Amino acid sequence: MNRGIAYAALAFLIWGLFPLYFKALHEVPPVQILAHRMVWSLLFLCAVLTIRRQWQWLPDVLRRPRVVATFTLSALLLSANWFIYIWAVNNGHVIDASLGYFINPLVNVLLGLLVLKERLRPGQWAAIGVAALGVLWLTVQAGELPWIALLLAGSFGAYGLLRKTAALAALEGLSFETLLLFPLAAIYVGWLTLQGDNAFLNTPSDGTRWLLAAAGPITAIPLLLFAAGARRIPLSVLGMLQYIGPTIQMLLGLTVFGETFSAARLAGFVVIWSALALYMAEGLWTSRRAVPA
Repeated sequence: MNRGIAYAALAFLIWGLFPLYFKALHEVPPVQILAHRMVWSLLFLCAVLTIRRQWQWLPDVLRRPRVVATFTLSALLLSANWFIYIWAVNNGHVIDASLGYFINPLVNVLLGLLVLKERLRPGQWAAIGVAALGVLWLTVQAGELPWIALLLAGSFGAYGLLRKTAALAALEGLSFETLLLFPLAAIYVGWLTLQGDNAFLNTPSDGTRWLLAAAGPITAIPLLLFAAGARRIPLSVLGMLQYIGPTIQMLLGLTVFGETFSAARLAGFVVIWSALALYMAEGLWTSRRAVPA
């Protein structure tokens, strides 16, 4: 139990510090960062699978068109989520990005209702309603939808929905997704190289070169830690730990990157945090009632 908490908390801590990593690559265009992330992630994951001698699953998966189609869709959703997040961080929207991951658990509940036909308890309905009011308030005070947060929450929620019923575990699933994305990334990086625009080859900074190469382990390690932690601790504990990431991101946006956080914007965040508190309290209360039964 304690080891599982440590694994999951470390994964969310790393994800929370991601803005520092992507800000360090601010001179590299987001699409190019995304392409390098795919390439280096696949190389790292191939090394892990080779060391663990864990390639038996690949031939079987390639013979199952439905599984390939599902993972192609999940790979596209994951790459879209990565791109939006990288763009948001490097364009001064770290706090908006953190809001997306605060909203994400409630999006998961809503997708469960709409897609999996799960029944929601009154407390869950109330949490979704309160969160909707918070999003509405942020829309009114900003004059536009908080589209960065909604796109991040929606894309990651849909990705999680596909992975919930996926035929592969975390390591194999991520490896297959990056394998599917690799041809596009490799073609793009090759084209950049021919144009003389490949940041890895043409940057005068060795630091930038090392940061791009580090995208592989930086992407894969927290996912592997998360998977290891999720197997050892209850879902309720995992759900509370997941707020470590967006909380750190929001604090970085305020203290390190100096993003604005008006009183009106704070009010919208407080409403959404209240929805999350209601959602977690309802879940804990329901689970405690179910134990004696």
